[in-house]
Order: sequence, then C-alpha cells, then structure tokens
Amino acid sequence: MDEKDFALYPYISGASSHVKSLGISLDRLVTSRAMDSARVRGKERVLQAIEGELTKPGISSSDEQKILLELLSYPFSRILVSCIDDAFLTRRYCLAEAVASYKLLKTQDTGLLMEFASDFGVYPDESDPGFRLHFTSYIRMASSLKAIEWKLVNRKLDHGNVNVSKEEFARLLQELIKARVEHNLPMPVPDELAEACEPYLKEVREFLEERKSTFGESEFESVETDLFPPCVTHAIANTQAGVNLAHSMRFAMTAFLLTIGMTVDDIINMFATSPDFDVEKARYQVEHIAGSSGTHYKPPSCSTMQTYGNCYAPDEMCKKISHPLNYYSRKLWFKKRDAQRAGGNNRPSENEASGSGEKKAEEPSSEM
Repeated sequence: MDEKDFALYPYISGASSHVKSLGISLDRLVTSRAMDSARVRGKERVLQAIEGELTKPGISSSDEQKILLELLSYPFSRILVSCIDDAFLTRRYCLAEAVASYKLLKTQDTGLLMEFASDFGVYPDESDPGFRLHFTSYIRMASSLKAIEWKLVNRKLDHGNVNVSKEEFARLLQELIKARVEHNLPMPVPDELAEACEPYLKEVREFLEERKSTFGESEFESVETDLFPPCVTHAIANTQAGVNLAHSMRFAMTAFLLTIGMTVDDIINMFATSPDFDVEKARYQVEHIAGSSGTHYKPPSCSTMQTYGNCYAPDEMCKKISHPLNYYSRKLWFKKRDAQRAGGNNRPSENEASGSGEKKAEEPSSEM
C-alpha cells in the first residue's frame, strides 16, 4: 500500500508508521499555523461523523499536499473526540470512519482488499466470486453484527470455510476498522493542548448538542436479539423469509431496532430479502426514521400495534407492559440481575426493577 492508501485508511499500521516518520509532534499539529488546514479538515471529519456520513476525498498518488492533509487530519480528529469525551460522539465518530472506509473498500480490487485484511490478521483465499474465510476469522469479524444473515448457523460451511462476496467482505472489514478506530478513545490529552483546541471544540460541541437533541441517543448499552418482544421477532423472521411486511410493521420494527442501537446499514441489510426491496428507497426510509429529517421516531405502543394488527403471540411479559421498548428494558434488567446473582454481585435497585427508570417512549405521529 502506498501513501495515498495511508491517507484514505489512516488507521492502518503503515499509515501510523509513516506519520511518525514525518517527525510532526502532537504539539506542532495542534499549535503550528502551518498545520491549520489539517486541523480544519480534522474538525470537518468530526462534524461529518455527527451528521452521519464522513466523506473521503479524491486523492491521486502525486498529490502530496492533499495526502499529508488527510493523514494529519485523522489524529487531530481523534484529539477533538477525546477532548469532548462524549460516548454518543465517540460511537458516531468510530462508526462514520468505518462506514466511509467500507464504501471505498467495496470498490477496490481483490489484491488491495487482501493486503488490507492482512493488517488486521485476516488472510482470506480468493473464491469465485469473492473470498473464502476460515470460520474462526469469520466469527471474529461478524461477532458484532446482529442481523440474522450474519450468524454462522445461517452460512454454508465448506471444510471449515465460509464463502463471502466482495461486498460482504468489505462489510466485515468495517467491523474490524470500527474496533481499531475505537481503540484508546477517548485518549488522554494534556491540558495545554486541550486549551489550544478550544476554538475547534466550540463548534463541534454546539453541533453535537443540536444533533443529539433531534436525532436521539440509544438508552441501551447493547443489542440483544434474544430479548426482543414477540412482535419484533416475528417481523424479523418474516423479513428474513422474504415476506413483504405491511408498512406499519416495517415502521414499528425499524423504529424499535434503531432505538435500541442497531445501525442503519444493518437494518437495510435485513430488508434486502424483501420481494420489493429497493436499496435507495430503503435507505431513505430508514434514515428518515433515524432522524435525518430532524425527528427521531420511536416505535408505536402496544395498543397501536394491536390496532394495526401487528401484535403477534403475546407472552406473559407482554401482559405486564404497554410498549415494546418496556418489554426489552425489562428483559435486559432480568438478564442483568441473573448475571449479577450468578457472579455474587448485588441486585439492581428497586427503581430499576419496577421499571420506573425507563424512558417513556414517544409514539410517532405517522406510520411509514
């Protein structure tokens, strides 16, 4: 990989070594007037991540100035994220960097993808079409993907190997990229450097608070597919079976999955087996529900689900709650309680147990 690739994928080992060889200290990066363009681009990376899409510039191997600018903007963007030290920002920044790389990687040739993967300790074989991965590598790469089609049980094994398409391989690499970008974030930043960053931090903080107030932030720490309410589980099963869901159920399922922390891309991939699937239309609809228009929709209540005929096989827990998110919250609480008991820890508080600490879910004003 050459310097152009280092600029496009600044988290790979070669890029880090190259930046060190330039002899540019963090103090110089943050304070030198000569580095102002790199700082502006670093701030732009963070703002784009908050907005939802980080864009990679067009770079040629001969454009040394643009290569240097992109290379140095990456560590500065990490400094800004670390100074703000906000969990929501950190998640969105790491995801945006990874998704931007995925969109670029899926257009690259096979040779570059294999060289790129080796930097993460993954050594695939070429297959026709795509790649062949040993199942241990596949599990490591796909472990954080919650959509059903990524589960190993739903993949065909051939002598211990899993075949994936070129685009699927790039998507799996996205997860490794996200983990690497997230490593050591937030990192400690000396007070004097944090103070020097303040002119850039002010704009980022203001934009972050504005977007958090409209986009919404997941209140859940993880996505636990085995704890979904029956209505959502049934909807997902039908989607994976190629059944065309009613619009009201699509909305409810999408809003639920987004609210508990599933990504837009994972939900779009989930809909890919639908008979009327249109990737551009699906992305627009999912991002709209996620908050691209300024309103982050929450899933409808159980009574609304019943009105539209979307309540399916209610269980004992369903009788005790009035909203799918309450179902999920209580299931999570019981799972955490059982884990704590098994480990000999204290029980959750009475308020947690009663569900009084749950956020009341807002019902959307319209269905998809």
